[in-house]
This record gives sequence, C-alpha cells and structure tokens, in this order.
Amino acid sequence: MKLRSLLFVPGDRPERFPKAVATGADALILDLEDAVAPDRKPEARAAVRAWIEAPREDGPAVFVRINPIDSDEAAADLEAIAGLSLDGIVLPKAEGASSVATLTDRLPGDYAILPVASETAAAVFQLGTFGSVAGRLAGLTWGAEDLPAAIGATSAREEDGSYTDPYRVVRALTLFGAHAAGVPAIETVFPDFRNLDGLAAYAARGRRDGFTGMLAIHPTQVAVINDAFTPSEADLAHARAVVAAFEANPGAGALQLDGKMIDAPHLKSARRLLALVA
Repeated sequence: MKLRSLLFVPGDRPERFPKAVATGADALILDLEDAVAPDRKPEARAAVRAWIEAPREDGPAVFVRINPIDSDEAAADLEAIAGLSLDGIVLPKAEGASSVATLTDRLPGDYAILPVASETAAAVFQLGTFGSVAGRLAGLTWGAEDLPAAIGATSAREEDGSYTDPYRVVRALTLFGAHAAGVPAIETVFPDFRNLDGLAAYAARGRRDGFTGMLAIHPTQVAVINDAFTPSEADLAHARAVVAAFEANPGAGALQLDGKMIDAPHLKSARRLLALVA
C-alpha cells in the first residue's frame, strides 16, 4: 500500500468524500474522532458506512479514524464499520502494542491499523513495543496537538513554528519506533494549510529524516506532500548507480562514485529507495 499522503476528511461531511478522492491522495482518512462534534457522531458513522458500502471506481486507500479504543464512542464506531470493505483503521491515542491488540480483539478482520502513537504521556514510553504487532500495522504516526494538552503544556512549537525540545524527542522516537517495527513512518500534520512553501520545507525535512509519508488536513496539501515523498529521477539514477557499482565490485567494502566515497550504508539506502518505488 503506497502511503505518501493521507488526507483527513470529516466523517459528517459526505459531500467532501468524492472531492477528496479527486485530490490524488494515496489514502483518505474518514474521521469519526476530532473532526466531528459529539452530537454529530451518529450522523458521521452513518455517512461513512453508506459511502464505503456504495459502489465506486478504484481510488485511494480508505481508512476510518475511530475514537480512542477506551472511550464510550469506540463501541459505536466499531459497530458502524464492522464488515466494511476498507483498507485500514486509524487508532488515536494508542498506547503501544497493547492498544493495537485490544482493537484487533474487538474488531474481527484483517484491517491494517495506523496508530497515532504519541498522544498521551504513557504512549511515549510504549513507542518501542509495536514490533510485536507489526504484521497488523499500516505504519506508525504521531501527533503534536493532543500531547501538549494532555500534560498541560501551552504549545508544542516555538514562535517560528519549529518544535520545542520535548516534541522533537517524541517525533524522533516515533520515527525510530516505526523503523524498529519495520513499518512505514508517517509524519504528522502541518496545521498552517495556507502556507504551502512552509509545508514543502516541512515535508522535505520529514523525508530527509526517514519518514515515508505524511498526514494532510486540507486538499491543497496533497500535491505538495506527494511531490516531497516521491523520489526524483536524479535520486533514482544515483541509487541505481550505487547498486551497479557494488554489483560490479562484489568484494569491495567501499568505492568511489562521482568523486565521493560510498560504502555499505549507502548501498542499503539505495536498495531501500529502489524497493520503495517498486
């Protein structure tokens, strides 16, 4: 499943579902949690179920974000999506592998699960546990909005929009937790949806650091995110050249390519990039 861009769509706004399909997002996340007011959640569940059940042409992967698994709303969410042909479930406020196991116990089926894995203080200490449920995961992502609220912080960001030190740590732990589990690392949202230049820079940093995709909150963000997480022809050409150099010199530990030294980590990175594209 290709997951460069994952676009949130409020579950109680079914008129937006077809428009979201047309954005080119790799996945839609039909939201039953934060984007829906409590008194509209029954309406949202009905709208999401009706749209997923209706015939439609091939398009993006379809996920549903349920309410936290320990909340009163979760049971109604799971009843509403039971048996649907959807690609996955976004699990908010996940606290490690045990939250994933609880969800799989309560909802039969082989749905892929994308935990939002950093929204409580306890969750931060469980970011290394997802390897035991990796076979059920679509990836791992994080959030920088709920965690500050959970611990009484005033913000996760400096005045220039960069993260403060505690949230840099959480971002890094999520990134390494995903890679330790062998699943895609999905960067969190960029809230300033009108600032596309800022988004492009943010997404580029995410790809540089090892994220393979990103959450989107507005249709205009999708193309920018897709571009950031799509390797350029120059990137691919370099990766092929690295692989070819080592294939031509199978006993070499290090080689020169374009005037620079390359060794085993460069080969591993090149193979990973080519595999991702394939």
